[in-house]
Amino acid sequence: SKHVIKNITWTTAKNFTVERGQQQIEELISTWDIHESWLHHSEFLEEEELKDSKRYHYRACWGLPTRRKPLPRATASVYFVIVISKFKPDTAPVEVFYRLESSRLIRRPEQCQFREKWLQDIIENKIVCAERL
Repeated sequence: SKHVIKNITWTTAKNFTVERGQQQIEELISTWDIHESWLHHSEFLEEEELKDSKRYHYRACWGLPTRRKPLPRATASVYFVIVISKFKPDTAPVEVFYRLESSRLIRRPEQCQFREKWLQDIIENKIVCAERL
């Protein structure tokens, strides 16, 4: 069965604020099919000025706390970039990209459905590495 990629309607460049960006990232995350035991917090990291665009960087940090271990042994981060083009009209929607902390692959929310397994893999790899040390 073909998965429907869930996305949200992104704000326009002229209506963008750092806070609005973070709210919209939370809105996007709420469309992801992730078990409720996963908890995350998101934060704004920095604004980057480029020749052709302004980029706003955010991070969502994920963990699987349990009653026995309220502090997870490892966390997994997803990095988001919201891009505002200096060439497009300010009525155009912002562009959004994300990547996983362990990967250089950049994904677009409208082209790729997020998978919980990606978070599990990062955390499992970190735990394996920590146990080797």
